[in-house]
Amino acid sequence: MRFIDAEVAKLLKLKAMLNNNEEDTKSKFTLKTPKGMRDYGPQQTAVREKVLKIIGDCFKRHGGQAIDTPVCELKETLTGKYGDDSKLIYDLADQGGEMLSLRYDLTVPFARFLAQNKISFIKRYQIGKVYRRDNPVMTKGRYREFYQCDFDIATTSDPIIPDAECLRIIYEILNSLDMKNFEIKVNNRKILEGLLSICDVPSDKFKTICSSIDKLDKISWEEVKREMCEEKGLQESSADKLGEFVKLNGSLQLVEELLSGDLSKNAKMKEGLEEVKLLFKYCIAMGISDVIKFDMSLARGLDYYTGVIFEAVLLGQHEVGSIAAGGRYDSLVSLLSDNKHNIPCVGVSIGIERIFTIMERNESATNFYPTKCFVASMGKGLVEERFKLLTELWDAGIAAEHSFKTHSKPLNQYQYCEEKGIPFVVAIGGDEISKGVVKIREIKTRKEFEAKRENLIDELRKLLN
Repeated sequence: MRFIDAEVAKLLKLKAMLNNNEEDTKSKFTLKTPKGMRDYGPQQTAVREKVLKIIGDCFKRHGGQAIDTPVCELKETLTGKYGDDSKLIYDLADQGGEMLSLRYDLTVPFARFLAQNKISFIKRYQIGKVYRRDNPVMTKGRYREFYQCDFDIATTSDPIIPDAECLRIIYEILNSLDMKNFEIKVNNRKILEGLLSICDVPSDKFKTICSSIDKLDKISWEEVKREMCEEKGLQESSADKLGEFVKLNGSLQLVEELLSGDLSKNAKMKEGLEEVKLLFKYCIAMGISDVIKFDMSLARGLDYYTGVIFEAVLLGQHEVGSIAAGGRYDSLVSLLSDNKHNIPCVGVSIGIERIFTIMERNESATNFYPTKCFVASMGKGLVEERFKLLTELWDAGIAAEHSFKTHSKPLNQYQYCEEKGIPFVVAIGGDEISKGVVKIREIKTRKEFEAKRENLIDELRKLLN
């Protein structure tokens, strides 16, 4: 008996410990979204839908075809494509013998898609989530999980023609979103290659020094120089030479001045400047040259760029960084296919989360509730009649809803419409049924009028338009 009592005591003690641990776990657990990620409520989602439609319509207007790719890729597919930013890739645990990583952008997966399917021409667009193990700044639209909207042209072409079209796409989207105070910075990786050669930067430091130069829009030249010299081992004399040029920015006139000077003696520099000059000419033809700025500090730290690069930034009060960027990457498909398939590419990526941040501020007071019409029954036993009316509205493509009670007071139904911003009520009662009419009430003005049942859809469409 003593043995049994002792065992029972042990079991009771163990149970108490487990209960205590469970209580401790419960007390420590806090419901929250992961750092750098967020939920979107109905109004925020409505803003997103509006923005994404504008962007998607623009992509289609330029001949874009939609594709989709997996949210993760083989780790080796992504490795070595993003320069210093490769440390921001989210690696996943071994998945059945495959080492996977969450996609960092939509460009490398697209290049893999081209190489794998041996595609030689496509105008593609894709809207999807990407992931970066970055330090988030939520107020500026900088997240760890976010959407990108990409448009890419994969084809063999004469110089700069597809590149110029990508700039026009940025221009159209930002104007359609009423973000008219912006500029598009342009540069060329060939210019950077030539410049670094002229300034005696060792070729093995090209990528890492470009990554430092690209920070000039965020930190001072002194800080950039310190990073290049103290952290990356660049000679101070080379850094000082670079400093003379990377601070230059301007219009087509600056490009022509550089072409007429000593810098153009470098073959790579001359080739890059000629391409930027041609880009300006095409932008003039498209009526967008007033927002284009040649900026020699623009480097785009991603390893895969080979030619023209660009970045759109808002001017004025919005401190959200770049809201669109891209460039030419002519060797990435070849790299992923071991030189078995190659196709030149150029593309643009819209920084949609940063646009959402701005749009949410601008439209915070706007009502985005989707329902346009509320069907109300005035009396008991009319649920079936409500459903008949609702079916007519839904079949006609009119967003409509009703009460989930068999009988609800008219005042309660009107108040619901006011709270949600539903503009119209279609009311039906015994009298209306016998006369073959419905009563339409405008919530804002409280004006009412009768309409014949067979004319209901036409009457509502007039009101909603």
